[in-house]
Order: sequence, then C-alpha cells, then structure tokens
Amino acid sequence: QVQLVESGGGLVQTGGSLRLSCAASGRTFSGYAMGWFRQAPGKEREFVATITWSSTNTYYADSVKGRFTISRGNARNTVYLQMSSLKPEDTAVYYCAAGGFSSSIRDVAFWGQGTQVTVSS
Repeated sequence: QVQLVESGGGLVQTGGSLRLSCAASGRTFSGYAMGWFRQAPGKEREFVATITWSSTNTYYADSVKGRFTISRGNARNTVYLQMSSLKPEDTAVYYCAAGGFSSSIRDVAFWGQGTQVTVSS
C-alpha cells in the first residue's frame, strides 16, 4: 500500500504564490508517476499537473501552464507544486496522486487526503 500526505495549502491573495508538497511512503512505491488534481466546490475533480518517475517529462493543464511548476525530490518519493500568479479560480482542494503518467483520474492508483488552497480577490 502507498500513502500520500500533502502539505502547504492555505490562504493567499490574488497574484500570490504557494508551494504544495506531497510525501509518499510504502514498500511498493516505485516507478509511479506523481501528480496533482484539484476539486472546487460543486465541480468535478480535474487534472492539474503530472511528472514521470524519472522527472524527465511533465504535463500541465492549460489553465495552469506557465503559472504552476511540478517537480520531484531527489529521492523521488516527494512531489512539489509551485503555484504562482494565483487566481481566485485556483481555489480548490488539491489532491496528490500516484499512478500512470496521465491526466485521467482513471489512471490514478493512490490519492492523498487533500489540502485546501484559497485565493482571495
């Protein structure tokens, strides 16, 4: 089993920055891509960004491209999401995910518990 624990959410003003972290643990955690999804109130969970196990490839949703950066720690069991130029529409619960290198929820094998990000106008 794999456990994912997020941290770093909070309240920020429009135009501000936040950095989310996600630490993975578990004996079977190897080879997984990691990524972030988000879910705003009343909306479906949506893809944000993903990165391969080797960090060679990344992929972003159009809505965050150029503002968010996903990266992975040297030990590969930690993933970060640096968020800049935040907008009120970025307000959501952000979920860490591990699975395939994909934007589809169906390819996620493990989920974190989520961390709230609120952007005030």
